[in-house]
Amino acid sequence: MNIFILAGEPSGDKLGGALMAGLKTLRPNVRFEGIGGMEMAAEGLRSRFDMSELSVMGLAEILPRYRALMARINQTAQAVVQMQPDVLITIDSPDFSLRVARKVKAASSIRCVHYVAPTVWAWRPGRAEKMARSIDQVLALLPFEPPYMEAAGMRCDFVGHPVVSEPVATAEDAKAFRSRHDLGDAPLLLVLPGSRQSEVTRLGPVFQQVVARVQQSRPDVRVVIPAAAPVIGTLRRLTQNWAPQPIILNPLAVDGDPSGDKRAAFRAANVALAASGTVSLELAAAGTPMVIAYDMNWLSRQIIGRMVKVDTVTLVNLVSETRAVPEFIGANCRPGPIARAVEDVMDTPAAQRDAMALCMQRLGQGGEAPGMRAARAVLEGIAAA
Repeated sequence: MNIFILAGEPSGDKLGGALMAGLKTLRPNVRFEGIGGMEMAAEGLRSRFDMSELSVMGLAEILPRYRALMARINQTAQAVVQMQPDVLITIDSPDFSLRVARKVKAASSIRCVHYVAPTVWAWRPGRAEKMARSIDQVLALLPFEPPYMEAAGMRCDFVGHPVVSEPVATAEDAKAFRSRHDLGDAPLLLVLPGSRQSEVTRLGPVFQQVVARVQQSRPDVRVVIPAAAPVIGTLRRLTQNWAPQPIILNPLAVDGDPSGDKRAAFRAANVALAASGTVSLELAAAGTPMVIAYDMNWLSRQIIGRMVKVDTVTLVNLVSETRAVPEFIGANCRPGPIARAVEDVMDTPAAQRDAMALCMQRLGQGGEAPGMRAARAVLEGIAAA
């Protein structure tokens, strides 16, 4: 069996590596060609070019590299058509992946599978119909996504979210973390302002005021910020006048597993204040109660506010079909209400626990690993075609 597989960013590379491992287990004679990073290379892929060439975000960043990116799209599509694989698997990165798939479909009848469904349930539902012109099958991370894809004419398999396969810190890990950082039994507030410069600079001042308000009523509160490597410097600058002074976890300064300290912090925390995103699922997996807050520039607020179709953007709320996690988005991202919600959650954390547990169960926790489920779905799709 011959498979062309491609990913354009680290999260997709991780999904691709797990999928390739599953396919190798089910079809030991499988051969891979394509584009990926270290995780996919570990499963035997020799990437046709460095995946980092595709990790470009934002109009200002894309425009200077537009011709180079289009050349890579054309080159990749030609390689797929020339190879004539049993299936083309594209992973996330829709600006690259779906353009390749469209060109492949225009020149061949090769089966195309896309891993990670677009968020048509939240906004721009027309993307599903457009995608169906070139994609035969979608592998979905969230359990409520298949009907949206199927309505557009594509096969869609829910394969589980990768968060359910990630390691989780133990109570002993949390105790050791508190001891290492001299936290004792103090209430611990985890602050997660995002991984992009734009997020951190916009949310940092709001989160600073939240922390200050919480500290006024709870003088013994301690703050930990597990920082993403690209924003370490920005976080240090923004937090130099915070009170209390936060402990910033630098993943680049950790020997061994750089995520171990972060996982232990998640387990040790009493409550988390986090930017909107998949981090809510990481917190739920660790059993850490949370408050979600996010803001954007004025123009984005107006555009997205008119397009969004759901009343919550927090994945724990969506998957559990509850509204257990308080969220403060856009104009509602204000320090006073956020601080009150943080204190409420700190006082009554049990209110979220059932929703978090249900969310993890629905995402596939305790079942077959998502990579293996995805591999089975790909093979079943090929057999049924």
